[in-house]
Amino acid sequence: MSPRKTYILKLYVAGNTTNSMRALNTLRNILENEFRGVYALKVIDVLKNPQLAEEDKILATPTLAKILPPPVRRIIGDLSDRERVLIGLDLLYDEISEGNLEGGTLDASFLDALAEDDIESSDS
Repeated sequence: MSPRKTYILKLYVAGNTTNSMRALNTLRNILENEFRGVYALKVIDVLKNPQLAEEDKILATPTLAKILPPPVRRIIGDLSDRERVLIGLDLLYDEISEGNLEGGTLDASFLDALAEDDIESSDS
């Protein structure tokens, strides 16, 4: 069994707005439940550190960026849809392949569709 990857994430927020707090709470819930001990999260308030947002080309908040493992991925919004967050950051496939389907959030047809996509892409 291979060791789990460590995820480096940055969440860009604009103060304590409703969307920023919702994104932070949702992300912490996902990380604590699914990726215990295998992530580092840095929360960046762009109102206090606008230069960091400019350097990283952040145009909207909240924005979540997965820095490591590559490739870099970004999601803009309050992160309220758990599956979209996991898919958008390439975390859902890792979760499925490692057999962590606790809670039954995915059905067999979704897994079959993923398998078919893998087969189609390997033939290309």
